[in-house]
Amino acid sequence: MFQKHKMNYQPIPLPYRAGKSNAEMKSGAEAFFTEIKQRHTVRDYSTQSVELSVIQTCIKAAGLAPSGANHQPWHFVAISDENIKRRIREEAEDEERKFYAGGGGDEWIKALEPIGTGPSKTHLEDAPWLIVIFAERYGEFDDGERYKNYYVSESVGIAAGFLIMALHSAGLVSLTHTPNPMKFLNKLLGRPPSNKPLMILTVGHPAENATVPAAAKIKKPLDEILTVYI
Repeated sequence: MFQKHKMNYQPIPLPYRAGKSNAEMKSGAEAFFTEIKQRHTVRDYSTQSVELSVIQTCIKAAGLAPSGANHQPWHFVAISDENIKRRIREEAEDEERKFYAGGGGDEWIKALEPIGTGPSKTHLEDAPWLIVIFAERYGEFDDGERYKNYYVSESVGIAAGFLIMALHSAGLVSLTHTPNPMKFLNKLLGRPPSNKPLMILTVGHPAENATVPAAAKIKKPLDEILTVYI
């Protein structure tokens, strides 16, 4: 997307100003908080289909996230192909079995007990879509010369947050899944060495009998996550 001969700074007027009153700001913040409280990480999925256009719009929203030097160091691969989803599940479960057999360490495995996870990852096939999020460690100019990307993990993390909220706004649920290692995804999905897979996002509708862990509803109170200096 970058051309070496067009790297100059050119300011334009701010395209949008909300211009809200204090009361409107407070109301807007409360409305968002009420909405985001309804978001849950879900592991039980319906096989109900989701149109590609919905996924595309949510990913367009994710692409608006801020990034280091505006390099936008991310790539999203959306998958509904049953064969590819099956292969991803097989590879992911192979790594998960090693993890739960002791590779993750006793402390980590113990910490996961209240969440109720295990090596079986049926959601990777049940959900209509998987979105694999890649971080682009470097980019290339049109002539093939590499350029460095900045704050890659931070930038992609913000974009992933945008995507999760966009999916929620569309009425969908999601689950972040990070089998380790994930290098198999580069080969399976045809991504170059510059791309590092960061997570698999499972996307769809919750199953009729979907549950969430009770522990997931326990959140730190505001006074534990906020310090204010006035």
